[in-house]
Amino acid sequence: MANETKGADFTYRLWRYNGAQGELIPLLQSAQEHFGYIPRRAIKYISGVTNIPESSVYGVITFYNQFRLQPMGEHVIRLCVGTACHVSGAKLLVDTVIDELGIEVGGTTEDGVFTLFTVACLGCCSLAPVMMVDEETHGRLTPAAARKIIRAMRRRAKEQKPPAKVGSGEI
Repeated sequence: MANETKGADFTYRLWRYNGAQGELIPLLQSAQEHFGYIPRRAIKYISGVTNIPESSVYGVITFYNQFRLQPMGEHVIRLCVGTACHVSGAKLLVDTVIDELGIEVGGTTEDGVFTLFTVACLGCCSLAPVMMVDEETHGRLTPAAARKIIRAMRRRAKEQKPPAKVGSGEI
């Protein structure tokens, strides 16, 4: 139901668009809220409604960090790289998590379980180095502890995934 409200808001914004300057960012925000990211079809649709070239819409999306062109993972990992975490080994932690997930910072795993970001500070300097997974903070991390947390979450994600239906073509 919440997604229906978001979709209605996105459609309403597009319907009400009257060519006013400065409406592109609210339209993009509304699309991202509706889809969870800004898919190619939303860029094309917004471009058509606003008469702003798709390349210009894309330029705005890539300029602002708030916009995403890919879906987010089920779990978002934020690794602090602020001063306290940096001097406490954040670089090794980032490298370890990149290796464990098989993605770069800003990427999402192929299975859609994790998205990885680095942040300037999580405000938990006394716990450095720190990693947040969704809303859960993990402090005083070692590379081995970070791997353990990620592997446990991946196991839980697999356990919660419904089994493939026989004869459905799913593997």
